[in-house]
Amino acid sequence: MSFRPVAAVTLAVALAGCGINSVPTAEENAKARWADVQNQYQRRADLIPNLVATVKAAGAQEKSILVEVTQARAGASQVQLSGDDLADPAKMVRFQQAQGAVTMSLQRLQEAYPELKSQGNYTTLMSQLEGTENRITIARNDYNGAVQAYNTRIRTFPDAVGARIFYGAKPLTPFQATSPNAETAPSVNFGNNG
Repeated sequence: MSFRPVAAVTLAVALAGCGINSVPTAEENAKARWADVQNQYQRRADLIPNLVATVKAAGAQEKSILVEVTQARAGASQVQLSGDDLADPAKMVRFQQAQGAVTMSLQRLQEAYPELKSQGNYTTLMSQLEGTENRITIARNDYNGAVQAYNTRIRTFPDAVGARIFYGAKPLTPFQATSPNAETAPSVNFGNNG
């Protein structure tokens, strides 16, 4: 019995446990979860025009806030992040900042319209936006979980061997809060100090 066939069999078994299939599977899962995040942001972007149309009917004094919401939405729509960009922290920060601007303008919109809360359409649309924000949070959490699983896989033995040799795998960037004091809930003040 020769040493070469035994070495070839041993090498084949070793490679089978080195992430040949699991590394790309984990990467594709992370990319799919990122697509879910983008889908939820698109849902939000599609709802905002309906919200703006409803609020516009309530009066002209709200114009500046509506313009701000529309501009934030347009700015966020221009910043795109593909699955191939997930390893670039700078692109991730730009994307998060653009989406954060939309979130801030929506918060200002909510604070500015206490008198519209009684309108059924406004309440319905605000409820839809709240649901969308919850969906975005869940999608971002799912993405971060997939990124963590992928990053762990490409850094731990035996998958790290295959990840480096066969794929040149790089860690993906998780979604992180970019707003200052993001860990503190914003206060809502409708101007009634009583």
